[in-house]
Amino acid sequence: MKYTQLGRTGLKVSRLVLGTMNFGPQTNETDSHSLMDAALEAGVNFFDTANVYGWGENKGRTEEILGTWFAKGGDRRDKVVLATKVYGNMGADGEAWPNHDKLSALNIRRAVDASLKRLQTDHIDLYQFHHVDRSTPIDEIWQAIDVLIQQGKILYAGSSNFAGYKIAQANERAHQRGSYGLVSEQCIYNLMQRDAEMEVIPAAQEYGLGVIPWSPLHGGLLGGAIRKEREGSGARSTSGRSADALADPKVRAQIQAYEDLLAKHGLEPGEVGLAWLLTRPGITGPISGPRTREQLDSALRAVELELSDEVLASLDEIFPGPGPSPENFAW
Repeated sequence: MKYTQLGRTGLKVSRLVLGTMNFGPQTNETDSHSLMDAALEAGVNFFDTANVYGWGENKGRTEEILGTWFAKGGDRRDKVVLATKVYGNMGADGEAWPNHDKLSALNIRRAVDASLKRLQTDHIDLYQFHHVDRSTPIDEIWQAIDVLIQQGKILYAGSSNFAGYKIAQANERAHQRGSYGLVSEQCIYNLMQRDAEMEVIPAAQEYGLGVIPWSPLHGGLLGGAIRKEREGSGARSTSGRSADALADPKVRAQIQAYEDLLAKHGLEPGEVGLAWLLTRPGITGPISGPRTREQLDSALRAVELELSDEVLASLDEIFPGPGPSPENFAW
């Protein structure tokens, strides 16, 4: 496994992040534990989750699965850099209650204690804001985070789904307060969705944040979706916002060109999608959320995959980015 620093911190993390969103909803507890054991054995030390994972009536279930895994001992918790998130309402669907979501000091205090209990640990290494909270003053958020750091409940704070200007606002105010500020940003970023290159990634680099891309295969579209469709295994090859994307002729042509290119070079689409991200400036490591051991093994191979200049140039032709910032806003 290869490692890097998380942004401007002294924290060393693996260049592949184990995403746990499928643990509970898609993968049962026993198999989830096996996947975490395999990831740790392979050197993956960066695990990402969120308090809402488990979804619906089972919100918090994913954190519980991590907690029972940590409880097995064997230095599991000491070896893992643990990241979770706060923002979403933890009440059962249809039973949302005021102050049980977002980033008020009250909810942050409540949420971190609940996460620590589910995770069966005394601290969270990276506590991430799952979304911008437009209704809570940033001073209140940093005051709550500073208290948690002083209490030893969290070590670092990160953002997720923040615009570039929000990263700047958050860290400028943190610096004015004498707070350490954000150390990471978790954003959607992949070959098909490169908008982060315009402002989010430049802002993250300017302020010393590590960038942790989520949906690195764009809901499965970059994982060989058309090939799997032909093989009859396409029902689970795409998910979420990308489930119906192949019905768009332009998207389908793009994905077909991608798969044809990689077939020519004897490369696996899913591995290339992850490996490409590892070539991008400012990227700490993509989040891979495996449901099976086969998917985990594929993600591990991506870390070792070296893409040729020819392949990288062809990928840019198929999936052109927005161009350099700020030039892409003018000339």
